[in-house]
Amino acid sequence: MQPGQPKWRRRSEARPGEITRAALDVFAEKGFAAAKLDEIAARAGISKGALYLYFETKEDIFRAVVRESVAPNLDMAETILAQTTLPFADMMRLMFGRVGEVAETTRLGAVIKLVIGESRNFPELARVWHDEVVSRTLSALSGALSRAQARGELRQGDPRLQAFSLMGPLLMGVVWRETFVPVGAPDLDLKALIAQHGETVLAGLAPAQSGASA
Repeated sequence: MQPGQPKWRRRSEARPGEITRAALDVFAEKGFAAAKLDEIAARAGISKGALYLYFETKEDIFRAVVRESVAPNLDMAETILAQTTLPFADMMRLMFGRVGEVAETTRLGAVIKLVIGESRNFPELARVWHDEVVSRTLSALSGALSRAQARGELRQGDPRLQAFSLMGPLLMGVVWRETFVPVGAPDLDLKALIAQHGETVLAGLAPAQSGASA
């Protein structure tokens, strides 16, 4: 190092994505309140001052974490749900398979637990999660359900409430794995849960057979 050079030099590859990946790990391990910008910067291999070149607050970093780690998978889900050529059952099996893979192989559960646990003290977390994830998911899923009803593939019902029914067990499974498994509860196969739930719901949403008893 040349005399007079700063101790910290921002590497050319130190970009927002590198910071958000480090932040996701820190948030998952420490929670939002206990996460320190110094530690996020250190894990990203940059100085705290360099971190401020990209983000002003922890809330800004969390918003970026959601967009970097969750949004790409949500984009994929929206693409699947927008399909109009696939039968609804095939489309949902495709989506459930992908959602199960994401739930098993990413830190999605840790982010969900963080939002649930800390949104009372940090309402911006809930706002970001709702606007960036929940609202988009409900809209895409409700739209797919409504179109399937119009095609006669599903029994009639409130598409938004049906969307909540489809999403519920995934949330419960994630909460179980993140909250209870670490203290000794039996582990849960999220992919199997989602797949089984999908078949159950598809059977329940199927149109009533003509002549069947009420």
